[in-house]
Parts: sequence; C-alpha cells; structure tokens
Amino acid sequence: MAIPSQSPILGVLGGGQLGRMLIQSAINYNQDIHILDPDPNAPCKDLSQRFTVGSLKDFDTVYAFGHGCDVITVEIESVNTEALEKLQREGKKVYPQPDILSLIKDKRKQKQFYQLNGIPTADFILTADKAEVIHNADFLPAVNKLGKEGYDGRGVQVLRSEADLENAFDAPGLLEKLIDFDKEIAVTVARNEAGDLIAYPAVECAFHPTANLVEFLFAPAEISREVAEKAEQIAKDVILKLGMVGILAVEMFVTKEGDVLVNEVAPRPHNSGHHTIEANYTSQFEQHLRSVMNWPLGNPDLRCPAAMINLLGEDGFTGPVLVEGQEEALAEQGVYIHLYGKKITKPFRKMGHVTIVSDTVAGLKEKAQRIKELIKIKSIS
Repeated sequence: MAIPSQSPILGVLGGGQLGRMLIQSAINYNQDIHILDPDPNAPCKDLSQRFTVGSLKDFDTVYAFGHGCDVITVEIESVNTEALEKLQREGKKVYPQPDILSLIKDKRKQKQFYQLNGIPTADFILTADKAEVIHNADFLPAVNKLGKEGYDGRGVQVLRSEADLENAFDAPGLLEKLIDFDKEIAVTVARNEAGDLIAYPAVECAFHPTANLVEFLFAPAEISREVAEKAEQIAKDVILKLGMVGILAVEMFVTKEGDVLVNEVAPRPHNSGHHTIEANYTSQFEQHLRSVMNWPLGNPDLRCPAAMINLLGEDGFTGPVLVEGQEEALAEQGVYIHLYGKKITKPFRKMGHVTIVSDTVAGLKEKAQRIKELIKIKSIS
C-alpha cells in the first residue's frame, strides 16, 4: 500500500490535548490536519495547518468544516453526528462512523449494546429521572451515570445507600451495579478500513480519590496471562461487533474471581494510552492516524515497562499557569514531561502528563509517586 506524499486532508473535531498529540505524530508524515474547536486558544491553535473556531455541536458549522476535508475524525465524542452522517453520505470518509459515535456518546445505548451483543458488563437499570433512581433504591449500591454529556469524572457518582439518593441525577441515565473489583484495566484496539486489527497490552489504572480521573497508569498491568488474553479478546470483540474503524479504548473491571467486565469505551485516543508515546513501538496517536487514513497499522507492543501520571491543576488554583518542579523532574532518568499548552489552570483540569520508562517494573510505582509530588500545576499569583 503506497502512502502518497501529499495525503488527503484530515479534519479533526476537537482541538484539545488529544488533537495536539495527534498532530505531533502527523508531522512525521507531512500529513495536513485541520482542526475545529470552540476555544480560540485551544492547544491545537498554533500547530494545525488550519484552525477554525466554531461549535462542535452545530450542524452547519460541522458540515461546512467537513467540506474542506477528505477524512474526518474526532478527539471528543460530543459532536454533531447528523452533520457527519450527511458528509458520509456525500462521500467523505468519517471515522469512527457517525452511527457508532451516536451510540457511544449515550451511555444508555452503550450498555444496551453490550447486553445485546453478549459482551460482559455489570448489571444495570435504565432510569429516566431522579424519581426512577429513588424507585430503584433496592438496586443499591450502584453507580449513577448520566446518559449524555458526562466526561472527565463528571456525570458519574456512586450511590451506596438510600441516604445518597438525594444526589441522584434528575435526567436520563442509568444505575449500574457497583462492582467489587480487584483492578481497573484498559485495552486499546485499532482497526483500519482494510480490516487490519491490533491490540495494545493491557494497562492498569489507578483513579484520583475525589476527581474520578485516572491519576496513575502502569504498563503492563499486573494481571495473569489468562486475564490479559481474556481482556484483549473482549476488546477486539467490541470493536468488531461495532464494525468500527479507528482507535478504541476499552475500560474494564477485573473482578476478584478473575472475570473481566467492560465498563466504558472511548472511540478515540484516550488517557489510558498516553504512555505509548515513549513506551510502545507505535503510539496510540500514530495508530489513530494510521487507522483512520487506512494505512498499515503499527506494532502496538511495549518496548519497556512504564508508568504515566496525569498532571492535574492543583485544588485552590485558577489562573495563568505556573509549573513547579519541572527542572527537578527532568533531572531524573527516564522521565518525559508533556504539557498541553493550556494557558489557564483550574482545579483538577488536565494540564499535562508525565511518562516514566524503566527496564523493570520494580520501583516504578514509588518513582511515579515521587514525581507526582514533585510537579505541581498552580497559577501565577
């Protein structure tokens, strides 16, 4: 398969850090990328060949943007899929496909898809409003999720007892049985238009205790070979049953009995794959590019053990960014800092990440904790 020196234009809906890291991979291939984002100061602003300010949810804006591109993809699910469907009918390549985006961005439809397709997942009940959540109090303890618009820890909460029901979401959502899991893992899979399919090794995720965001990630996950193979097969099963082209992060629970249950998926590069820039032969961002452009897929294997730390805005700080501890962290061997170009910090906002690579797993967790305590994202007073 020949890759032309002047590739078709790739349009990306969303100009945040995921788009920024996608562009950093695309530069190696002289691949032009056009970006649409509502924020005039989005991280992709100065890196893309064309940057358009506009709503990702407005039909006319998305449709007009897509006309100037040959292939269209996303770095966020919350986009106008009706406009993408029209562009697809008119001959534009849209990956992931608009109908799949519509399904995934609604957690209610996503869970029903798993149920209908025999994909293991936690038991759940669909709820229309707060009253229905209260009516199903006997289902607790459970996770209450909004059907739409939840992301980065928002729109998800644990209801452990009837005392928590007052906090239930008063909008269409679901109650998902609270799983007493042993580990949370993720497997990223990618598929191109030709049907080639690859899977990255499973990673282990540790979440921030209050922000409900990934705080640490460790690769490879400390799981048995049997569980690793089961997780990889489930992730492949999901993308194949979706019929999706692109990259898909599949978040899963490993129960104490060794069962693997799908939690949620993201049809784009994901926080659980940031370490791949340094730690794998092909980063998730290059793989995203290869999959949507129908290029040969790259080797997803790990080069070496790695840890990833999310750099979140410190609680109590809002304003122009001040990074503390960067020089001290850079003095450590195997430490790679990625800042996302965001000018303003807010509590728990994703501002960057750090990848730590090592020859062995031993000591990685301690080093990750030390680097996390070293680098702080605050604001200029």
